[in-house]
This record gives sequence, structure tokens and C-alpha cells, in this order.
Amino acid sequence: MPNADDAAAEESARLAAELAAGAVDCLPAGALAQKLRQAGAERRQLRVKLGIDPTAPDIHLGHAVVLAKLRQFQDLGHRVVLIVGDYTARVGDPSGRSTLRPMLSEQEIEANAATFREQALKILAADPERLELRRNSEWLEMAAGELLALLRTTTVAQLLERDDFARRWSAGEPISVLELLYPLLQGYDSVAIRADVELGGTDQKFNLLLGRDVQRAYGQDEQAIMTMPILVGVDGSAKMSKSLGNQIGVSDAPQEMYGKTMSIPDAAMGDYYRLLLRREPPPADGPGALSPRDAKRALARALVAWLHSPEQAAAAERHFDQVFVQRGVPEDVQEATVDCAGGSLHVPALIAAEFGVSRSEARRMIDQGGVTLGERALAAGEHDVPCERADGEILKVGRRRFRRLRVR
Repeated sequence: MPNADDAAAEESARLAAELAAGAVDCLPAGALAQKLRQAGAERRQLRVKLGIDPTAPDIHLGHAVVLAKLRQFQDLGHRVVLIVGDYTARVGDPSGRSTLRPMLSEQEIEANAATFREQALKILAADPERLELRRNSEWLEMAAGELLALLRTTTVAQLLERDDFARRWSAGEPISVLELLYPLLQGYDSVAIRADVELGGTDQKFNLLLGRDVQRAYGQDEQAIMTMPILVGVDGSAKMSKSLGNQIGVSDAPQEMYGKTMSIPDAAMGDYYRLLLRREPPPADGPGALSPRDAKRALARALVAWLHSPEQAAAAERHFDQVFVQRGVPEDVQEATVDCAGGSLHVPALIAAEFGVSRSEARRMIDQGGVTLGERALAAGEHDVPCERADGEILKVGRRRFRRLRVR
């Protein structure tokens, strides 16, 4: 008959496997199970860390992959420490970059950080026993002596082992000292909050592992790390990113969230089901089979219900049917990203650029009622529209030419 220690070890291994489901890396091997077992023996919560730099005002579904995994830790009774990197955002994460990131102003960082709590709480439990919200400016505004102590924990050779640094170094491309400092600052976040576990995307693997080295240098137990897959954007190819315009924001309106989800290529659907809904997509044949189109509808409903409500999901689907099915708008509408200077968009110039007609012909089509933006035809002489009126709407020119507009 197994003793209590054996039973505790078996339960910790089971929970670790459950938590690791869907992850790419869970390192070192066996570390998460050991952390769970130790926390259980000490009757305490694990402190599970995620840092997000507020370099943009919105959290998108790419972030939600990791947030959903954090929620799984919360549901098992552990404490999530969400760090808004208002200090590290001044440095700029070099992950996957070939050049130094542009510096944001303190006002931009603060404005972005202010939105993060509300958006993250769409996914995370707000229970104060299971959620701790911090900003890393609390501890990174350090004296020079403290910074020098941090710098002593790591060698230049260690930092240059990082893939993107190694690639740039071998290509003779410049690497600023500021960029080399970033992984150390992120590692010190783990020291400051005494992290047991840290999560991130696969592009953060080096930083997360370096956090273990920094913790060890400060005499702390080293964190276990978990990396989650990178979610592709609605284009089905590139990493979801606001800068690429291929994102679905967690705070997008229900109709927009539903519509964007319906534009995801069929090949990418499985990842959205597995990483966000934690289930397999419906089979294409056999019991419970759904066509790719209906499977995508089910995905869109589930995402809107998760981040808004089931009622809003049903309303978003009805709106989609009214716009796309009943009015003959194709579901796979190509997107057009447009600059909207001066607060308004000159529609004839846009039509000319997108469809290869002259501006005079575009003006004539508008004046004759042949151009629709959203649910309303443009009136005669309505050649300029406000930016906010155009963003996210379908531009229909004639009977068969369509573009979904994204304003930047």
C-alpha cells in the first residue's frame, strides 16, 4: 500500500502533466511536479509569474494563450503574479528583433499600462487571493550599486548565446548594451516577487531560463519555466501582432471579434481551439462532424462567449449572417490597412489604390450609390469619411469588390 509521500508525489506528477498540456517546454524536467509537491507540503500557493510590457494599448489573443494557462493555475488554487513591465518597456524587449525597438514615452507606457488590468481580468480570476498585480518600476528604479550587483550575475558570453543576439553578432549587426540589459531586468523581476514558476511564449525561453540563473545568484530557489506556443494571426502565417494588423483583441467588440475569427484560414483553426479553448476542433467526418465553415462558426461563438457573453455571441452571429450571408458579402474578405491622416479617409483614393480604377471613376460610383461602407451606402458627394466610421467596416464597391478596412 503506497505511503503518504508516494501518494503526494503521484498527485503532484498528475497535476504537473495536466498543467503542462499544450505547453512547448516545461523545464527543467520534473521541476513543476517538485514545485507542486513542495507547495503542498508547506500548505502554500505557488507564485506563478507572467510579465507583459505595455508597448501597445491592447491585449490580443496571442497574449490570451498564456493568460488562459495562468487561469488554469488559478483554478487549482495558486497565485498568479501579473507584472506590467512599465520599466522594462522603456528598454524594449529584443526578442525576435533585428534592430533596437523604438523608445516609448512615459505617457504612452502609462496610458497602455492603464488598460491592461481591465483586459487581463477578462481571463484571469480577480480573486485577490489568487491574483497579484504589480509594476516592475516598483523594484527596477534601483540605485547604481544594486544595478551593478545585478550585472555581476551574468556574463556577456551567456547573453550572446541567445538566438537573436547570436544571429545579429555573427552578421556584424549592432547590439546595444540596453538590449543586453533587458533579460537581466526580466530575470530580476523573478527575484523581486520570488517566483516559483514563470510562463511566456516560446520566444521568451532564453529570458525565462536566465531568470533561474539570476534567482540562484541571489540565493533563491530557481523557478520552473513553461513556454506556450505562439498563436498566428488572422492571416494564418505571421505571429499575432498589433503592428502587423493581424490581431484579435480581447476587448474587441463582439461583432468585430466574431468577424475576425471567421477570417482565420482553415489550417490555423486547430491551434485556436487547442490553445484558447483547450479542446480539439470538431472532426471533419464521423460522429459530431462539422464542415470547416461550421467549425469556424463554433469557434467564433465560443471566443465571443468566453470574452463577452453567450448572448453577445449569438447577437454577433446574427449580425454576421445579416452582413455576409444575406447581403452576399464573402466570408474571406481581403483586408486593407490604410493610413488615415487628418481624421478622415478619402474614399476615392482608397478605391483607386485597391481596385485599380481612376479616382474620377471612383467618385462617380460613390455619387451613383454604388459604394457601401458597413451597412450604409455612401451618399452622393460623400467622398471623405471619419476614420472611426471606416475602421473595421466592409467597403463594397459595385457588386463583387470588397475590402475590410483597418485604419492605423
